[in-house]
Amino acid sequence: MRYGLVPPIVHRNPRFTPPRWEFEAEIDDLAFVARAADELGYDFMCFPGHVAIPEEVGEVRGLVYWDPVATMSYVAARTSRIKLCAYIVVLGYYHPLQIAKSYGTVDRLSNGRLILGVGVGSLKQEFELLGASFDDRGPRGDDALRAIRASLSKRMPVYHGEYYDYEGFVVDPHAVQEHVPIWIGGRTRRSLRRALELADGWSPFKLSIDELRPMLEAWRDEIAERPAFDLIFPPDPPVDPSANPDGTLAVLDDHRALGATGLALRFVHRSREHYLEQLEAFAKLTTR
Repeated sequence: MRYGLVPPIVHRNPRFTPPRWEFEAEIDDLAFVARAADELGYDFMCFPGHVAIPEEVGEVRGLVYWDPVATMSYVAARTSRIKLCAYIVVLGYYHPLQIAKSYGTVDRLSNGRLILGVGVGSLKQEFELLGASFDDRGPRGDDALRAIRASLSKRMPVYHGEYYDYEGFVVDPHAVQEHVPIWIGGRTRRSLRRALELADGWSPFKLSIDELRPMLEAWRDEIAERPAFDLIFPPDPPVDPSANPDGTLAVLDDHRALGATGLALRFVHRSREHYLEQLEAFAKLTTR
């Protein structure tokens, strides 16, 4: 399995009770975490993204989301091998070429380490704030996905679709990877079908193993036909490898049995130093 992080600082999710140090953290703390994860062999780091969160939903979604393009670019300059995953970009908020340009530049700055996580979104108030269409976000997102795949690694992309139609425009810089991995976020069977049809992986959120199992079973044959297809799951609640190694290994075993190819991890932690201890403890567990 591949092991990645949803790092502290960049997103404070109230469901996981962020510790006090995250509220006081400096930019150097993020660099410290990123370099440690890079050196310890973690495969990827995930950077959640929203433009603006309605205050009334803050207790559910959290209110702190660092801009992923700026943050990923900063982390790219301070690491050498760990992949950088946008987690996720809401397709309806942006034109496909805006996504291709912004995240293609991240891929260039990181020497080809981008993973592009995308989804159709569900926060209606944010759609309305941005003047984005909510009711047709599904088919519009599917068309955007096709456009992004046709454009990410091209200097002069060409696409003619139902919602997006362009040619004769230069996008430079663009992604340096010939094929940027695209993961679909979400928590519905439709998001899994979208991933199987149009992307390279599925990374759902807020779904228990008992909820995931029947969804995966429903698409068992289609998943089997895609041996390189990624299933990246975020264990919930956060794991505690230093204090509870057996429990952490049980979480890994449960997700492996489900067919996971990777985990997007959060750790129980009290301070920057404790977070480093957790990074090291988990790395040791997985190299036994």
